[in-house]
Amino acid sequence: MAERIWHHFYDEGVPFEIEPPEDPLFVQLEKAALEFPQVIATDFMGARLTYRQLAEQVNRFASSLSGMGVEPGDRIAIMLPNCPQTIIAYYAALSIGAVVVMTNPMYVEREMAHQFADAGAKVLVGLDHLIPRIEKVWKETPVEQLIITSIRDCLPFPLNMLYPLKARKQKLNLRVPYGESVHSFKRLVKNSPGNPPRPEVAMDDLAVLQYTGGTTGIAKGAMLTHRNLMANVIQLMAWCPLKLGQERILCVAPFFHVLGMTVLMNHSVCCRGSMILLPRFEINNLLKTTVKTRPTIAVLVPTIFTAMVNYPEISRCDISSINYCFSGSAPLPIEIMNQFEEITGGIIFEAYGLTEASPVTHANPIKGERKPGSVGIALPSTDAKVMDLESGTRELPVGEPGELAVKGPQVMKGYWNMEEETAETLRDGWLYTGDIAYMDADGYVFIVDRKKDMIIAGGYNVYPREIDEVLYEHSKIADAVSIGVPDAYRGETVKVFVVVKPEETLTEEEVLAHCKDKLAAYKVPSIVEFRQELPKSMVGKVLRKELRAAESRTIEGEGAPG
Repeated sequence: MAERIWHHFYDEGVPFEIEPPEDPLFVQLEKAALEFPQVIATDFMGARLTYRQLAEQVNRFASSLSGMGVEPGDRIAIMLPNCPQTIIAYYAALSIGAVVVMTNPMYVEREMAHQFADAGAKVLVGLDHLIPRIEKVWKETPVEQLIITSIRDCLPFPLNMLYPLKARKQKLNLRVPYGESVHSFKRLVKNSPGNPPRPEVAMDDLAVLQYTGGTTGIAKGAMLTHRNLMANVIQLMAWCPLKLGQERILCVAPFFHVLGMTVLMNHSVCCRGSMILLPRFEINNLLKTTVKTRPTIAVLVPTIFTAMVNYPEISRCDISSINYCFSGSAPLPIEIMNQFEEITGGIIFEAYGLTEASPVTHANPIKGERKPGSVGIALPSTDAKVMDLESGTRELPVGEPGELAVKGPQVMKGYWNMEEETAETLRDGWLYTGDIAYMDADGYVFIVDRKKDMIIAGGYNVYPREIDEVLYEHSKIADAVSIGVPDAYRGETVKVFVVVKPEETLTEEEVLAHCKDKLAAYKVPSIVEFRQELPKSMVGKVLRKELRAAESRTIEGEGAPG
């Protein structure tokens, strides 16, 4: 509860409560264009847009969407990496009352089809080289219009001229069948009058459907309102005050993930920061960009921190411009934190959150005490408590593990078209996180286990049930189950246990090829173990916990001295 987490940190200038947000995010962009028109909003490999230019393009794209028949409440899927078009499409959609559905560009056809159909997406904004995948599914979903853009469109000269050559080398198909239902993003922005309608948008209106999952493997759309998104940004700004119009933010965490969407994109707009955009993580390019652009803020996942401190030439890379780093999505090893802070001179603050909370609920103090292994204390206007695992109705005392529950203005409205799941997760205004944690006397929260079976690989959420279902689709597999196992680089990686049908033969290569065809790359297993049978309960349920325990014993045995 709020009174339990009062800490001296709040006496150091951080408000215990935030002012309720009055305006939605897109109004913040409009204010940025008026107050800081010449400040660089985006820097994409050297191509820059000021806040005035960004706002103009948002207005033009919003006008085009409206002209295509997009109305308040319509869902617009955005399937793009970190590039200016992502920001333009996102803020344009919100400004006309539409609902954004952020979609991972790594999704394969099956994943795309489910999300578009479940959300009822009317328009899809995607990349040219994704067209072969998009064409296979979009006409079988509610999607009526495609808006296609290209990385080339936002590159500076001469990179824009060299891009087709690089794409050809990578065997990317850039041909787009433009026509009545397939439109060019670039032309829509260029030819639009730029005077979109401005419907009234209430703070409690739905803004984003952010898809997440669970032990069932069924993707669920977390309904995030304009109030949810804006409140979480205000909480972050209170927690870590930034200099308006002066910060340079390294944006490598993807915007299609809730962490990147809020902590990078939306936070940057509200603090009028310059977004240094990287469409994907590649260690050499990341360090080269960091040295060249001198970011002051970075939001990274443990995998990237690890890659940076272990980079062979890191001593020759001046990345000392970084003042603050936000680490999320998975636990960050203490030794990696210490090494990174020694290299940069900056401060890392670990945080905790989940899609259903927009996402941040807890963070370690910037100036106050950081406790090893803790995700910190609750953000302003956020309450937290630990509940018993049996009934979820009894609050547990300090130090006793149970399910972490949170309450605050950033907590979602519910799950899209899932009343039962909503009622199970939201109880009397409290969000039951599914994570097992304990709280100390100072209000610091320690995550000790996941109630769910979710795997976090390289900062991405992977849901075992989904992998299991794909494995069961293979004609030679009789039984299968997936778990997360420790990985020095990714934090966790996916291991699958497979039982082959009698009289059949199956290789590891065949299993992996099957998974690669049906799953995004980060979900594909790294390890395959064949077994005669799997451990099961009396009712026939595969005992994942037993398999994980066996893996832990094996790892401990391998690490023991001989």
